[in-house]
Amino acid sequence: MKIIAFSFASITAMTMALMATTVTSNAAEPVKPSADGIVVYNAQHESLAEAWAAAFTAETGIKVTLRNGGDTEFANQIVQEGASSPADVFLTENSPAMALVDSAGLFAPLDVETLAEVPENFRPTNGKWTGIAARSTVFAYDKTKLTEDKLPKSLLDLADPSWKGRWAASPGGADFQAIVAALLELKGEEATAAWLKAMKENFTAYKGNSTAMKAVNAGQIEGAVIYHYYWFGDQAKTGENSNNVALHYFRNQDPGAFVSISGGGVLASSKHPAEAQAFVKWVAGKGGQEILKTGTSFEYAVGVGAQSNLKLVPLSDLQAPKVEPSKFDSKKVTDLMTAAGIL
Repeated sequence: MKIIAFSFASITAMTMALMATTVTSNAAEPVKPSADGIVVYNAQHESLAEAWAAAFTAETGIKVTLRNGGDTEFANQIVQEGASSPADVFLTENSPAMALVDSAGLFAPLDVETLAEVPENFRPTNGKWTGIAARSTVFAYDKTKLTEDKLPKSLLDLADPSWKGRWAASPGGADFQAIVAALLELKGEEATAAWLKAMKENFTAYKGNSTAMKAVNAGQIEGAVIYHYYWFGDQAKTGENSNNVALHYFRNQDPGAFVSISGGGVLASSKHPAEAQAFVKWVAGKGGQEILKTGTSFEYAVGVGAQSNLKLVPLSDLQAPKVEPSKFDSKKVTDLMTAAGIL
């Protein structure tokens, strides 16, 4: 497991940073950096988490050690570790992993000031964790083969036999499983099981969203269900894996318009709760959200009044369905996908 530790390059820089403070919910006293800082189990993109951690340390003097892994991997590890977990904070790309840790009772309540940084629709109602970023489900399609009038009107349309052999997904990843979790929450178990059964007949499996998009770009498959930022990230580089690809947004509160929330939470077992609370508040607040706007992750900012990268379709235009992220059932999702022969 890769470990990244952030510290200052010089005594002068450290002295300046230690003068900075972050106020927690009690607001009575500033947070004083502990000697060893905090440990973050990070399932977000490494580059984004590194940018967050470095800027937070520079501002507050609180050292951050990132341990990088996957959503499901870390969620299961935290559940196994329980009160003995060495982690202070858990960051994810998708909500189901947060819901798994939450359902095990392993998160501490977040400070009210932290919750106030994020609108209610981007965090669970119980206040145990919060959204820190978001990504939209899209249908990435080969624009040399498909015109807009030939695109599916709904994610559910991909179950139709007319789409047999024409679309792709990466079912083994946390991204697609979060989309299925939203479908389950919105449409129920029977409809989700039926859709997955049809999916098994119709789709082609690829390992990773980037690989699926590359296949669309190369003309191997007509379309793929992925998240939006893969296309934007490739376009910001050379575009060699996406120049033949366009994005279709389902909108209309369709399950295919699902916006997945990346989460951040403080573990109840944290040995440095004040510093951990300060970090999550910072990521959800102005500092962390500004990095989403100006950086190259192309994920949506979710903070109150925060602006996303200007190249993105505005969140308000996506017409995403309303879901309660704390109700996502990752075990039921994997059970249903396994029963359908997809996993």
